[in-house]
Amino acid sequence: MVRVKICCISNLYEAELAVRYGAAALGLVGHMPSGPGVIGDDLIAEIAAAAPPAVATFLLTSETEPDAIVDHVRKCGTGTVQLVDAVNPAAYPTLRKALPHVKIVQVIHVAGPESVAEAREYAALADALLLDSGRPAAAVKELGGTGRVHDWWLSRRIVAEIPRPVFLAGGLRPDNAAEAAREVRPFGLDLCTGVRSDGQLDEAKLKAFFGALQPVV
Repeated sequence: MVRVKICCISNLYEAELAVRYGAAALGLVGHMPSGPGVIGDDLIAEIAAAAPPAVATFLLTSETEPDAIVDHVRKCGTGTVQLVDAVNPAAYPTLRKALPHVKIVQVIHVAGPESVAEAREYAALADALLLDSGRPAAAVKELGGTGRVHDWWLSRRIVAEIPRPVFLAGGLRPDNAAEAAREVRPFGLDLCTGVRSDGQLDEAKLKAFFGALQPVV
């Protein structure tokens, strides 16, 4: 069974609901230039502390400077940091030294063939990659939660070529979950808007999403 990360968790109830249906990880969104799911650092820390031991907690940070990333993670207390924007590869040794027990997931916004080369570079540095559909070069950066599907052929190529776990994000919903898992063969699926209604985690959509994945092997 492919692992599932439910992102944009906004409170303790949503965290409990996601875990009850089978989420292996919770995404907690810090300050972003745009997009859904942003909550305060104190609430992120509260949700992270309450998560069951077997459930990973991801801090989504838009910080790109190593000292700012380290400060953000320490405030929030998550076991994983998800870098949603490009971070200078030279920053990674600083992050490793300051956060030795924190896993690092680098987001690659899949826009074209050049994303494959970017994924190869970061695969040598990060613990895992997450393939999303943002537009970091937009006037107001889009760094996640867009609800858009990108080119899964490129994502499958990245999965096949790099020796790291890869999460697939971007426009995943109950009606395309199984297809995404079969076509891309990722380590995990990551979703936010596809299981929400009016911004709130929708139990019926959550149930449908996990149900759609049951036949996937």
